[in-house]
Amino acid sequence: MRHRKYTFKIGRTSAHRRSLLANATCSLIEHGRITTTLTKAKEIRRVADKMVTLGKDGSLHARRLAIAELRQVDKVRKLFSEIAPQFKERQGGYTRLMKLGPRIGDGAEMCIVEFVENDEMAKNLRKAKAGAEKAAVAENAPVASAVEVADEPAVEAEAAPAANDDAEAAAPAEEPAEEPAEDGKAEDSTDN
Repeated sequence: MRHRKYTFKIGRTSAHRRSLLANATCSLIEHGRITTTLTKAKEIRRVADKMVTLGKDGSLHARRLAIAELRQVDKVRKLFSEIAPQFKERQGGYTRLMKLGPRIGDGAEMCIVEFVENDEMAKNLRKAKAGAEKAAVAENAPVASAVEVADEPAVEAEAAPAANDDAEAAAPAEEPAEEPAEDGKAEDSTDN
């Protein structure tokens, strides 16, 4: 019986499994997010979290352990220099899974694996969004005051030609087709 014996097998040899997980984790480090099947994603998350923990340690021994696991020195360098320092206050849970639904073709459950944002990064994003919204409001404020002062028909007259120019540019110039006469006969272009 296999009670409580957890092994990620998925029909591959052990060497193939290790290579698959190492390559997928390196792709996650390089791109920040990857799309894969749910079963693989759960294993990738385990490996990626262990690598971030090694990166937070930052020692030479931890770096050598990460290189032995991932086998790509440039990805380990990025992990230790850029990704791991972002999570120095976090005690675990460095990645998240977002389910996408079944894959068309074989129905495999798909998901996205990505690194979670650290607190400083999320705070900076919120500040940037708030700054962008304030800038947009500031840009629209002078325009709104100018519209209130200006006559409304003049504003509409200026907007109408611009809309017509856009419509003409978008639609190709076509010659109208000749419509048949009401009795079903085509009109002759020459008069007798």
